[in-house]
Amino acid sequence: MEQKTTSTVVRDEPVATSVTEADRTVEKTNSSVVAARVVWYIVGFILVLLAIRVILFLLGANQGSAFVDFIYAISGVFAAPFTGIFPAPTYGKFFFDTASVVAMVVYALVGWGITKLFTLTHRDTTV
Repeated sequence: MEQKTTSTVVRDEPVATSVTEADRTVEKTNSSVVAARVVWYIVGFILVLLAIRVILFLLGANQGSAFVDFIYAISGVFAAPFTGIFPAPTYGKFFFDTASVVAMVVYALVGWGITKLFTLTHRDTTV
């Protein structure tokens, strides 16, 4: 990003050059906003995988299906640290995956905390 400069010219010679503080703030703000958006994109992707996992378990999806097996394998990595915290109620082949629900809450809170670290000095709170 180009920095804007202001100059005072006396007899075709620059006397003073300054870069406004607002321009520096814009540069910092843009990078922090981009970093926050990247974090939210990654967290959002993980949350969507976990939500699909919960829905598939609730509906008793066939694990023999390639798609279901793929979702369980990928999202299982993110749900594994939270397995066993709460009992998981079952009704026949239907299953409520409490580990995935807890994981969704924890990952959302961690994502929010990380984005707040990026935007601590940012005045606009729309990030």
